Amino acid sequence: MTITIALAGKGGVGKTTVAAMVIKWLAQNQSGSILAIDADPSSNLNLVLGLDLEWTVGDIREDMLVQIKSSLGAGGAAMGSLPGGMNKRDYLEYHVRSALSEGARFDLIAMGRGEGPGCYCAVNHNLREVIDALSRHYDYVVIDNEAGMEHLSRRTTRDVDHLLIVSDPTQRGLVAAQRIADLSRELDIRIRNAHLILNRLSGPIPDELNAFLSKIDVALLGIIPSDEQIASFEFSGKPLIDLPDTSPVYQAVSDIMASLNL
Repeated sequence: MTITIALAGKGGVGKTTVAAMVIKWLAQNQSGSILAIDADPSSNLNLVLGLDLEWTVGDIREDMLVQIKSSLGAGGAAMGSLPGGMNKRDYLEYHVRSALSEGARFDLIAMGRGEGPGCYCAVNHNLREVIDALSRHYDYVVIDNEAGMEHLSRRTTRDVDHLLIVSDPTQRGLVAAQRIADLSRELDIRIRNAHLILNRLSGPIPDELNAFLSKIDVALLGIIPSDEQIASFEFSGKPLIDLPDTSPVYQAVSDIMASLNL
């Protein structure tokens, strides 16, 4: 049975860094297979994981529609067929699997850019089915989302075991986290558990922030300290997955993951 962990939060709170540490912990502590899904159109999860990225799902979708249009002329692209009569579902499945970046302990698929001006309903339906089917072959799926929750809603997996809502230590960040928690209850997604993670905190939680935390209805799962080593890795271009196990950030995420009892 696949366990799905999704990360959400407003922009700039460190979701991708936390996602990398979650994947690092799974790779070191769990024996099962791991699929990382980069659902942010900027597609930079591969950089923190040290993997090459040649194609995204968005690239595959656009390429397929171009081929259909070229065989039909203008209009009706999503309902047309591929040159040579190839089935669209088979085409998407083949290319999505080909687009996987494979690591020693985890694989990565990137969603890439969003929809363009064409008709995408049938294509996106097929893509969701293909990626859902792919995800079921892994023991763990970790989804790094763009800011907000909309991309998770329209993209792929409909079952999330643990939604990790990442916030910086500000009231604006916590307001955004509360809105994401509220929105997650309205979407067509089964979210079994939602948790709050406070990232980049220097020192103890200020009293004002503690008071605000007591008012929101998503439980605080853990705190990740600020760490200058993260900035050093970012400046040098080193993959964050290579952070030493002694890193305070990795240690904090390790404690958070252990508390989930996966």
